[in-house]
Amino acid sequence: MDSSPDHSHHNHTNCNHHHNDDHPATDAVVRDPVCGMTVDPAAGKPSLQYDGQTYHFCSDGCRRKFEAMPQDYLTAKDPVCGMTVERASARHFAKHSGEKFYFCSAGCKAKFEANPAAYLDGIGPASKPVPKGTLYTCPMHPEVISDHPGDCPKCGMALEPMGVPPADEGPNPELVDFTRRLWVSSLLSVPLLAISMGPMVGLPLRDWIGEPEATWIELALATPVVLWAALPFFRRAWASLVNRSPNMWTLIGLGVGTAYLYSVVAAIAPNIFPHTFRGHGDAVPVYFEAAAVIVALVFVGQVLELKAREKTGSAIRALLDLAPKTARRLNADGSEVDIAVDDIQVGDHLRVRPGERIPIDGAVVDGQSTVDESMITGEPIPVEKHKRDAVTGGTINKNGSLVMIAEKIGADTTLARIVDLVAKAQRSRAPIQGAVDRVSAIFVPAVVAAAVIAFIAWTVVGPEPRMAHALLAAVAVLIIACPCALGLATPMSIMIATGRGAHEGVLIKDAEALERFARVDTLIVDKTGTLTEGKPRLTDVVALGSIEDTRLLKLAASLERGSEHPLAEAIVSGAQEGGVDMSDVSDFESRTGKGVVGNVDNATVALGNAAMMEDLGIDVVIVAEQVRSLRDGGKTVMFVVIDNELAGFVAVADRIKQTTAAAIKALHEQGLKIIMATGDNERTARAVAKSLGIDEVRADILPEGKKDLVDELRANGATVAMAGDGVNDAPALAAADVGIAMGTGADVAMESAGLTLVKGDLNGIVRARRLATETMRNIRQNLGFAFGYNALGVPLAAGVLYPVFGLLLSPMIAAAAMSLSSVSVISNALRLRLIKL
Repeated sequence: MDSSPDHSHHNHTNCNHHHNDDHPATDAVVRDPVCGMTVDPAAGKPSLQYDGQTYHFCSDGCRRKFEAMPQDYLTAKDPVCGMTVERASARHFAKHSGEKFYFCSAGCKAKFEANPAAYLDGIGPASKPVPKGTLYTCPMHPEVISDHPGDCPKCGMALEPMGVPPADEGPNPELVDFTRRLWVSSLLSVPLLAISMGPMVGLPLRDWIGEPEATWIELALATPVVLWAALPFFRRAWASLVNRSPNMWTLIGLGVGTAYLYSVVAAIAPNIFPHTFRGHGDAVPVYFEAAAVIVALVFVGQVLELKAREKTGSAIRALLDLAPKTARRLNADGSEVDIAVDDIQVGDHLRVRPGERIPIDGAVVDGQSTVDESMITGEPIPVEKHKRDAVTGGTINKNGSLVMIAEKIGADTTLARIVDLVAKAQRSRAPIQGAVDRVSAIFVPAVVAAAVIAFIAWTVVGPEPRMAHALLAAVAVLIIACPCALGLATPMSIMIATGRGAHEGVLIKDAEALERFARVDTLIVDKTGTLTEGKPRLTDVVALGSIEDTRLLKLAASLERGSEHPLAEAIVSGAQEGGVDMSDVSDFESRTGKGVVGNVDNATVALGNAAMMEDLGIDVVIVAEQVRSLRDGGKTVMFVVIDNELAGFVAVADRIKQTTAAAIKALHEQGLKIIMATGDNERTARAVAKSLGIDEVRADILPEGKKDLVDELRANGATVAMAGDGVNDAPALAAADVGIAMGTGADVAMESAGLTLVKGDLNGIVRARRLATETMRNIRQNLGFAFGYNALGVPLAAGVLYPVFGLLLSPMIAAAAMSLSSVSVISNALRLRLIKL
């Protein structure tokens, strides 16, 4: 139980009681009023006098922000009890969803952390404002661009900000709103269905309740769904009519509105209807359940689509998280200070310690180390860095201390450019609903025309009462065209395909990825981690003269055990896997960029590359042919010298996955052209491609180059899928028609891709392709059922059979036909569970 005092009953206007003279000086808290960090006043940090009080800051950037708008940073409101807290001296502080919160006591802080939503009015912290000058676009009509938020004039959807979203932008308000409307419409539709459809399944609820009472209950249940939940749909339908761009929303608005209004009239004034339209218990049938269920089903599809779109922002946030938040700057007087990365200026000298990420793009001015640049190149082997070598922000300094000079900041850095590429590529996508809208553009005017023609025909030549028959014929046409099955056609197939894909190790982020993957004709694959295992392994041990392979490996592995280089790790792991014991090493020396030397078992052993052999005066011509053959096979060769004599060599390579060759063959059989794009060198890349039968190779390629390759292929008419696993693949994954990420790779790659393969196995692409093909065939069949039933029913509802057979399709039969189309769609979608992948 919380023993801290509850201040909720206080009526203080300010909260200084924690910092009065009763506390010793050592108990005081000094907090940066801008960012909330605790600051030591004696540490020489920036400070500022304001209104007779001294404020301390963690960096010059925070001081400048305070100086510009001090009133924004002086006090904060405790979200639990509502008291005013001084930010600079607040003892209790927490962050939630990127927002800072201050508390008057530990009790208030504990209550907030236990249930933040209870103190944020259920809407979470305020979203970070988008940058000034941000433009907005429609996710369904990317050609629509506005300088302010609002609705799309073509379809009514909420416009989304272009560019990089704020890192703490909070939940999509449209998703929050639609989720709430989905719950309301679903909860009210269930009892509505039970009352209206119960008699068809042996549940005579209407008989128990009574026909008039059941009708009024249905009216009460359906009204909130249609008049509140469905309002966004009606706005979009109206926008489509105003802009003369009929689409799915036009059809939904007409169908729902017609079914509801007709049913309201039938409930309130049943006597105006002719006897021929009366049904069970001499009552005029109502269709409240049709209107409500359509709304609920469409909301299911909308929420799924909004959730998929919201996830695209997490790819960008994952990229932004790769950049460190602070850097250590070297001042002119020799002192060092930690500053925010945003405060770095071009020309600043920064210290990067072992294990830290490089804070910004620049060049080394002092020190040497190896840097893991896999986020840029995709290659697992760190790169040696010396004076004047370029370093990239976000890459990882491995084992040495570096001093660097900042050369590019802000939007000019490599990481910022990658972020921008991903943001632009993700925004370029169009939702799957486009196909439905293209059909709707023809179908909607046709349905409305049929209803108008039916009304006019019955009014002119129909039997008495002509006006009643004319009205009901028009209503029957609009009801039978109501898109109940249309609302199910895509979500049902996608839902079942998603479950089936997960069972097969293929995670589907959005429906659009499946739609496009079925049409893909070109597949780009990364090499490292996609075709290969992504980790160097020992492949060859070649001993010369009388020494045995095992002895050679023992000496090499013993020596390399003192090195942190990935190639050294591969040799040591190879020795351990082969059961080779290692010896102790003395006089160990690492020669940067060349190799290592040491004393093992009373012998002087050296292991390194050709440059090191040249330094030692060792002639390697005798093994040149063997070495060339290994290098042509994509392997890295290191020579072993014992007591100044060449004793042999070892080779290390990133091995091809066992499943890769069979998967490449299967993809070729499916008609795909396969291109390998890698940051590795040309010789290694071509060796791997040749062994696998890959059609084309692009080597020495950087992140922008991979995206440019995707753009080039698409400009030439290809439909492109990109498979990769690294940060460097993210822009290309987002730009491709379909991005496919390896589940064993970087989080940002998975966030940028539409499909993720759990096992990182190319056979998953084969399964995903088959699943995509079958799913799209299933969706087209569903749309055929949905539109087919309606197209067949429309002329019947209009009364074309009446002159010949005297038959008139009442709205009740129209609604039954509409329900039958929904059953057909569901049954067909369920077949996806049985397909063989």
